[in-house]
Amino acid sequence: MSLNEMNVDLLRDFLVGGCAFLCENKEKVNALNVFPVPDGDTGTNMSLTMTSAVKDLASKNTVDNVMSALSNGALMGARGNSGVILSQIFRGFAGGLEGENAVTAKSFSNALQRGVDLAYKSVMKPVEGTILTVSRAVAKGAVKAAEESDDIIYVLEQAIEEGSVALANTPNQLPVLKEAGVVDAGGQGYLLILHGGLKALQGEDFSDFAVLSGGAMVNPAAKKEEKEIVYGYCTEVLIKGHKLPVDLIRTYLSRQDGDCLLVVGSEDLVKVHFHTNKPYKVLEYGLKYGTLHDIKIENMRDQHSELTDDFFKIEEETKAPAVPCGVVAIANGDGLGALFTSLGAAEIICGGQTMNPSAEDLLNAIDKVNAEEIVILPNNSNIILTAEQAKKMAKKPVHVLPTKFITQGIGAMLGFNAEASGKENAAAMAECMAEIKSGEVTFAVRDSSFEGKEIAADDILGLKEGKIVTVGQDVQAVLGDLLQDMVTEDSTLISFYYGNGLTEEDASSLVESVTADYGQMDIEVHCGGQPLYYFLVSVE
Repeated sequence: MSLNEMNVDLLRDFLVGGCAFLCENKEKVNALNVFPVPDGDTGTNMSLTMTSAVKDLASKNTVDNVMSALSNGALMGARGNSGVILSQIFRGFAGGLEGENAVTAKSFSNALQRGVDLAYKSVMKPVEGTILTVSRAVAKGAVKAAEESDDIIYVLEQAIEEGSVALANTPNQLPVLKEAGVVDAGGQGYLLILHGGLKALQGEDFSDFAVLSGGAMVNPAAKKEEKEIVYGYCTEVLIKGHKLPVDLIRTYLSRQDGDCLLVVGSEDLVKVHFHTNKPYKVLEYGLKYGTLHDIKIENMRDQHSELTDDFFKIEEETKAPAVPCGVVAIANGDGLGALFTSLGAAEIICGGQTMNPSAEDLLNAIDKVNAEEIVILPNNSNIILTAEQAKKMAKKPVHVLPTKFITQGIGAMLGFNAEASGKENAAAMAECMAEIKSGEVTFAVRDSSFEGKEIAADDILGLKEGKIVTVGQDVQAVLGDLLQDMVTEDSTLISFYYGNGLTEEDASSLVESVTADYGQMDIEVHCGGQPLYYFLVSVE
């Protein structure tokens, strides 16, 4: 078959098909994790990012509206490094189709190239052998094919073929992939999206996945049976002004409770359409930037109740005065969350290995903190890019401290002062973080060979600064070996945070057995409650 043009319906089918096919195969992507530790979540992160990207497409009836919803959904739902890069690809892709009434082979290929260009610019130090490399090859193949044919199917097939060649070559670009015997997981996920989109255009039915709600797949038939209207007021308004921040208005409203959001326009005129239970909040926010016109509010529950006299009054500010700075920390485990709170963190997001929060999760947490500036502690290398993305979208100044480990975040909190500025806190907390050596004790999820070490599934692994330094068959031996690698003559404090099912008695016994030779040092043992990792260890 051939296809010379994608109308808005086919464009939606293409995107939903890509999402569905990735979701079906996300565990195959997860299995490409280089490290044998239990945190292979690239497929999960990309599928959740993609699900957020397409969840609001059903109500969009123009290419522009579909692209706007895709871009916003991807930016808000981005999780993990690959998810953030994917969201930037979609953002550029959407920009490349701006103003188009339908998608042609040429405009499609140019949009893919726009996506690649923006993705490369969004990463400070692009690494080849990743999703970036694969997406660049895809765009190159698409652009070349579009010069040969007007058939979108042909262009997609050629793009996927070029991308597949690039994916197969990723182990030659990243030695860590070659040693693990895998290709890049992010690149594989991106190709699965294109494969699914191609299948949809060729007639494969993905209708079971076409209705998405809250980031999770639901049955379309079940959706039709729902009669309750959750958001009762259809709110429409025109905002007139000068240099209106269209993207900022859209981003702000997308974080409010409601659905069917549409924000379109220019720097002089913006139209807002939103289903919400608090239409006055839409009007209040619009007044910040200009004058309001053609206000239309309809009660979709058809109750015909009179609006109270104070319906449009601006809510009085009841919060206490904002402090200069607050901290948002990511931690997975009740004990770790309580510890961060006791050290002064204002908001704790449950997340970490295998549970990377989205940019929207971070934005919601930022909004909850009654502070003028925010410091984010990602506490995981795969959350740092997401935090940086949330920083760009936030309404208040945000500083991202690039903590890669929970123990670094805990150390950083010792330098926090709520009365200091965000910049001052970021500097002081970075100094405290630099004094921490971080270790972890976990288990292998599969047989592998890594940096000359033969590893069998269920082996106990000791990691120092994220690198596997010791392998054994029991926690005590590995924990002891790890300490020998971490402790030096200058060390004064060892802190243990136990989890993954260990009891307080078990942890105390293990710590006592491995610290007998460190009597001159201070030893602390805390309940972290984290899954997957028996111990998190810090040495100062």
